Amino acid sequence: MGKAKFDFTDQVVLVTGAAMGIGRQVAVDFGKAGAKVIVSDIDADKAHETVNLINKDQGESIFIKCDVSKEMDIKNLIQNIIEEYGQLNIACNNAGIEGTVAHIDQCSIENWNNVMQVNLTSVFLSMKYEIPEILKAKGTKSIVNLSSIAGLVGFAGLPAYVASKHGVIGLTKNAALEYANQNLRVNAICPGPIKTPMLDRITHNNQDEEKALSQGVPLGRLGDPEEVSSAILYLCSDQASYISGQVLPIDGGWVTQ
Repeated sequence: MGKAKFDFTDQVVLVTGAAMGIGRQVAVDFGKAGAKVIVSDIDADKAHETVNLINKDQGESIFIKCDVSKEMDIKNLIQNIIEEYGQLNIACNNAGIEGTVAHIDQCSIENWNNVMQVNLTSVFLSMKYEIPEILKAKGTKSIVNLSSIAGLVGFAGLPAYVASKHGVIGLTKNAALEYANQNLRVNAICPGPIKTPMLDRITHNNQDEEKALSQGVPLGRLGDPEEVSSAILYLCSDQASYISGQVLPIDGGWVTQ
């Protein structure tokens, strides 16, 4: 079966955390589907690599730097998008960090606050400024927030990450209810072990650790960013026009165990 085809021609799409990993793949795939893609990240060099990947494939993309831990950065990001394109149709709030590995009694308040700010507060602030503009837009109106299987189950040693990703799910459901009567759909996805730079940090690029992690997945392998991206594009498409407030694990069956 071939890869699903989506058409986002003339739609303006924001992807945060788009410098690498899942965010980069999502941005590239939206570009291939005809969207005007805003690549946003704190890492300008790698974000420009994402923009170049989109533009060299006849897509349209620009980079706007944003530190999602800062409210004014997010506010300015949305203002710049409107100045450039006049509207915003779709947002994929993907930026996130794993934080420092430590059990609750050893988790510093600095680590807790940092992870919460980047993973949860940023999603709140992003939607706070995205939603008024998306509601004005013609065409698709959709937001996908990146949670994690850590938003559905616990992971020892990552209390801040787990709490933040659980919070993203609650925030997503609330937003879906608040704006359903204005035809804005808001969903969350929960990736499992996906082969990304974040996973490489967690496994220390150790093949034995990757293999052990894969063995914990019912499908017996790590996921690919394209498999996550395809689900995000589907949720943002007209094909998913009756789906809102939902939480989709993309995890090879992990949370069914």
